[in-house]
Amino acid sequence: MSEPAHILVIKLSALGDLIQAFPAFDRIRAAHRDDDITLLTTAPYADLAAAGPWFDTVEADGRPTGLIGALGLISRLRRRRYDVVYDLQGNDRTNALFQALRPFPPRWSGVALGCALPHRNPSRMRIHTLERHAEQLRDAGIWPDAPTAPGAAPAPDVSWMLAAPSAVADEALTDTRPLALLVPGAAAHRPAKRWPAERYAALAGRLAEMGFAVQLIGAASETRIAGEIASAAPEVGSLVGRTDLAGLAALGARAAIAVGNDTGPMHLIAAAGAPSVCLFSAASDPALCAPRGAVTVLREPDLAALPVEAVLDAAVTRMANRGR
Repeated sequence: MSEPAHILVIKLSALGDLIQAFPAFDRIRAAHRDDDITLLTTAPYADLAAAGPWFDTVEADGRPTGLIGALGLISRLRRRRYDVVYDLQGNDRTNALFQALRPFPPRWSGVALGCALPHRNPSRMRIHTLERHAEQLRDAGIWPDAPTAPGAAPAPDVSWMLAAPSAVADEALTDTRPLALLVPGAAAHRPAKRWPAERYAALAGRLAEMGFAVQLIGAASETRIAGEIASAAPEVGSLVGRTDLAGLAALGARAAIAVGNDTGPMHLIAAAGAPSVCLFSAASDPALCAPRGAVTVLREPDLAALPVEAVLDAAVTRMANRGR
């Protein structure tokens, strides 16, 4: 019996990007069912990746700081003698990592100069992440029927997350009213991706009047904006800083509607099945990264110009067309 191959997957970036890599992770595991697969990522996403069904090992030092850290990572990768690397990050950092492994690099799938399994599409950065990953793995020879046409790739499968217990989600779901989730945050360094807090407060009030149990979702770092919304809309509940990712999936699976900015939790909530309205500004392009599922995208170059009525109308229409 042959020894299992040693496979490395590289995915370093933000929560939404990691979630959109789930289908690629599924395909890599299917192609290497009996092999040993390691993920190289960063600390914020290591626990989520380790809980999934794909990896034997998760390493969280994919963005080392300083020369000593970088040399340590390169030395470790050389010692491991990986048979194949699937670089799903595909940027200057991972290209430099590939070049550092010369003169005898592993078989490498990605866009690193000189790699053995190149993703050849020169327009790869102008297609959606889901189709881009699928096309890359098709070019690598492990996904011959990859869904590469625009819009063809389905939402990531997060059903495995729903088995994890979540006391916070269970508590929120005891309310018998239909659940509406609002996700008002976004990366702190990208304020242009946020619809104004006062608009979320007005939307929360309208949804509460319609009979919804409205809950705010977000990281602990978004407590201030949640407080602003809750002060203006006292009928809203707040789970900000209280939900883990499994809890978000559980809430998404039960929500009647979710409305939020272009941020990681919206990818998870939409993938879990929530009818969703996702708000985009000029700071990001939904053609490249919008969540998949029962999702309506509203794009306004300056989100401050997006009126509450337009978002509410989109939410009502999305709920009426949940499966479409």
